[in-house]
Amino acid sequence: MMILVDGYAADKIAVTDRGLSYGDGVFRTLRMVAGRVQNWHLHYAKLADDCARLALACPDKTLFEQDIAQFTGHHAGVIKLMVTRGDGLRGYAPPAMATPTRISMISALPHVDPARLSVGISARWCQLRLAHQPRLAGIKHLNRLENVLARAEWQDAAIAEGLLLDVAGNVIGGTMSNVFIVNNGVLSTPDLALCGIAGVTRARVLAYAKQLNWQVRITQLSQEAILAADEVMVVNSVIGIWQIRTLADKNWAAGSVTPLLRAYLEGDND
Repeated sequence: MMILVDGYAADKIAVTDRGLSYGDGVFRTLRMVAGRVQNWHLHYAKLADDCARLALACPDKTLFEQDIAQFTGHHAGVIKLMVTRGDGLRGYAPPAMATPTRISMISALPHVDPARLSVGISARWCQLRLAHQPRLAGIKHLNRLENVLARAEWQDAAIAEGLLLDVAGNVIGGTMSNVFIVNNGVLSTPDLALCGIAGVTRARVLAYAKQLNWQVRITQLSQEAILAADEVMVVNSVIGIWQIRTLADKNWAAGSVTPLLRAYLEGDND
C-alpha cells in the first residue's frame, strides 16, 4: 500500500481533521488496471459533485492526477481518493476558511473467487434499515456507519453481499454496491432520492442501457419485486458486476443480461 496526504507520502492526518471527527468529507474507490485508472473522468466528476453538495472545496483534478502518477510501481490495484474539510476546532460549525485535506492511496486488488463471475453469488437481507436524509442521498460521504453495521451482521464467507432496505421497506442497494433487476425485459434500479449511494458503475450501466434503447426504470423496489425478478445484479467500480444466484429461499438460473453488461463494463469505453 502507498498513501499520500496532500501529495506527500504519509500514513497520518491531524487528530483535529474533520474527516476523522465528523466524517466530514467524501471519497471515491476505483480500479487501476495495466497502469491505467479506469473511468477516471467519471470518478473525478462525481467526487467534485459530491464535494459541491457538501459545500466542500474539491482539490483540482490535476492534483489527484499528480498523486496517481506517483503510483508508478503499481500496475494494478484499488485506488481510494478522499477529501475532508480539513482541520477544525471542536464543534460542528464548519471553519469559515477551511483548507481541505487530500488523501490518495493504492492497495492490491482483492482476490475474488472466479466463481463469483462465472456462477454468481449468494446474498442475504440485512436487518439494518437505512435512514432517509435527502441532503446526503447519493453522496459517497465518509460517514459510512450504516454500511459498517450492516456488513457486521454476517461472517459467512459464502455470502458475498447483503441487501439493504430503507426505513420504508424499499430496497436501496448492497452494503458495497448498487442493485439492478431485470423483469419482463425492463431494467430497474432503486430510486436513491432519500438515501443510498449513486455509484459511477450504476451511472455507466444506466447510460449503456440508454444507448441500447432498453426500457429502464428508476423506481422504488420492494423485497417482493427483487424476488420476483428474472435476474438480479449488484455492481460497483471494484467488483464490476455480479449476478445474485441465491437470496433467502430464492434461486435464479444464470441470466443473459449480466454477462452482456460485464462485457461492456470491462471494455475500453472510458
